[in-house]
Amino acid sequence: MAHFFKRLAKPAPIAFNRGFTSQPKSSFTSFRIPFGAIAAFSGGISYYYHFSSPNLVHLDEISEETGANSALNPDKWIEFKLLDRAKVSHNAHLFRFSFDPTVKLGLDVASCLITRAPLGQDAEGKTKYVIRPYTPISDPDSRGYFDLLIKVYPEGKMSQHFASLKPGDVVEVKGPIEKLRYTPNMKKHIGMIAGGTGITPMLQVIEAILKTPDDNTQVSLLYANISPDDILLKQKLDVLAASYPNLKIFYTVDNPSKNWKGGSGYITKDMAVKGLPAPSDDTLILVCGPPGMMNHISGDKAKDHSQGEVSGILKELGYTEQMVYKF
Repeated sequence: MAHFFKRLAKPAPIAFNRGFTSQPKSSFTSFRIPFGAIAAFSGGISYYYHFSSPNLVHLDEISEETGANSALNPDKWIEFKLLDRAKVSHNAHLFRFSFDPTVKLGLDVASCLITRAPLGQDAEGKTKYVIRPYTPISDPDSRGYFDLLIKVYPEGKMSQHFASLKPGDVVEVKGPIEKLRYTPNMKKHIGMIAGGTGITPMLQVIEAILKTPDDNTQVSLLYANISPDDILLKQKLDVLAASYPNLKIFYTVDNPSKNWKGGSGYITKDMAVKGLPAPSDDTLILVCGPPGMMNHISGDKAKDHSQGEVSGILKELGYTEQMVYKF
């Protein structure tokens, strides 16, 4: 377990070595922690759906670029086996799933997966499902495995399913669902505002930028959490910020500890002015977090899941719809 987290925190030889491949061996074999009643929130999408059929709701666009050389399939539910799991914080867990290491996962940056779990039967005896999107935090180029970081609460139906999983159990996955199609140097400066597990798509984009030698994009991240103990993957983020001068990170928490040296309280207009690139045609602001934070910062997506209008702090500061992307 200690070896796994050292690898997770070190960007260079693991996540950023383009030639690196991994066989689907467990990295957690010496680590087992009891898992209580929990629930999931990931990738900035906090809703779930019940289904009696395998059809997906509209969540951006399902990528059609997967094929025979990809583990994922946009048209079919595929079972992925759980290799192992680990506790990352007091209410967040990391799940590693395996697939054939001779194929690629088939995930572009930035994309998410759709997972489903049975949730009893309806009046006609047909299976109902709970369906949730999650953004993998592992390098999309990793062979043989992908990692999901899931923050857990007592009432989440999908996370209750994850809570029940043991190594060797499977989860049904479909996708990928393409969110933002990132290309190197698409913008001069990318600002990010994340809350909780809203860090997951941000980490996808950050690592895509940092592992590409000729990508000169500047990245500024404002990361909000309830307390210092809730900051997910802080060690990894701090290593990246210390290693790459084009990445700047500012943390703020609602309940700071005695020795806390970051920001305090919700993300404010002043924090955004100091921590984000100014509005311009060469600026993009990415936002991902729980609904309350989204409404405060940028406004949530429209009811049809399109981007919708920009409101909140970002609108007050002069950012337009073309400068903001909501995960």
